[in-house]
Amino acid sequence: MSRDPDRKPLHLNAFLMTVGHHEAASRLPQSPTDGTDVEHYKNLARIAERGRLDSLFLADGPVLHGDPGRRPSSILEPTVLLTALAGVTSRIGLIATASTSYNEPYNLARRFASVDHVSGGRAGWNIVTTAGADAARNFGLDDTPLHRDRYLRAAEFLDVATKLWDSWADDAVVNDKEGGVYARAERVRRIDHRGPHFRVDGPLNVRRSPQGHPLLVQAGSSENGKDFAARYAEAVFTAQQTLEEGVAFYKDVKRRAETFGRDPDGIKILPGIVPVIGATETEALALDAELERHIVPEYGRRQLARLVGVPEERLVLDEELPDDLPTEDEIEGAKSRFTLVVELGRRERLTVRQLIGRLGGGRGHRTFAGTAEQVADTIEHWYDSGAADGFNIMPALLPSGLEVFVDQVVPILQERGLFRTEYTGTTLREHYGLPRPANRLFDTADTAAGAG
Repeated sequence: MSRDPDRKPLHLNAFLMTVGHHEAASRLPQSPTDGTDVEHYKNLARIAERGRLDSLFLADGPVLHGDPGRRPSSILEPTVLLTALAGVTSRIGLIATASTSYNEPYNLARRFASVDHVSGGRAGWNIVTTAGADAARNFGLDDTPLHRDRYLRAAEFLDVATKLWDSWADDAVVNDKEGGVYARAERVRRIDHRGPHFRVDGPLNVRRSPQGHPLLVQAGSSENGKDFAARYAEAVFTAQQTLEEGVAFYKDVKRRAETFGRDPDGIKILPGIVPVIGATETEALALDAELERHIVPEYGRRQLARLVGVPEERLVLDEELPDDLPTEDEIEGAKSRFTLVVELGRRERLTVRQLIGRLGGGRGHRTFAGTAEQVADTIEHWYDSGAADGFNIMPALLPSGLEVFVDQVVPILQERGLFRTEYTGTTLREHYGLPRPANRLFDTADTAAGAG
């Protein structure tokens, strides 16, 4: 399919996962030794900005994931880390994950507004609802709240956060030193929210930030997740294994956005891709094979058993998945990832050991080993086929995988006219071609008053 010359520019986000996304990344000699070295992240941020990428992204979860003896599992709180990365960059967007299940709207709205101010308008929030009993038990709960309930809380949480960001009018601060007036009190307003999950008076104690609201990102692909994304998200990180699945997801979310009265171009779809890049295809495949050889299958089986909802002993390494797995409706955890993994195993008739190997690269995201040209071809094909507005780049190894992508793949995309050669905006919203949101508490009221 030839590219539509009127189509919006390709967007690229760098997903920075400690020492790399591959399960065995930490076992290679060239891998960094820790995930808490701020200089490591500063270096990655500089590399990503050198490539003129739209944004970088830090995942998070309120729990120690897996076995700390297996790989670097100590991670810094991402909104704090973003402030350090803001100081060594000037243009690239800065996105962090934060859970609506285990935070309160006031504190989180304040943190993201602060990051937006510190960075000069480059903050983004990846909104998650957090599954898993281990996380729930860190907050006094016995188990994960029901999937539907988590999304109901998330919707109200976001409503409160956006009202708090809007609790200062853009023209509230006047800094009249002679008159002794910092801000016009009538332009700072309580929100007086009363709902089933939250009671929040407001206003926020941070003035409206450069972007108005941080960019809103979402990553759930379940039915509830897609509805939430279509209603609220401005960018969607998703895992799709095949082009056909990618096209279907893209069309589905854009259609849902229209049903909520939104411009479908106001929501950017970015599938994840884990590129393993070599000077030749043989070299790339050899690196991919080396990584897979270092996977510990016993640990992978434990993780897979938790995902698909069966006891570990039911997964036999050299046999296919059992026929009688739970259905997605019976899973209260990561529903969309459960379906993706099970369908991958069934479709390709993979043994448990082979499935663990496939998941080791990107936990269900599409992995691809090849040359820089082949990676660029894949990105262009998905983009031109209507499966993506851009991509969530997930290097198997860091920093080397990000360096190779920036230095070898990005120039090819630029030569093809698919990607920017220079930043043209200064905020994250400008990179994604999205407007600064109107202030719901003041702009609407001002308009109504003017009409009267």
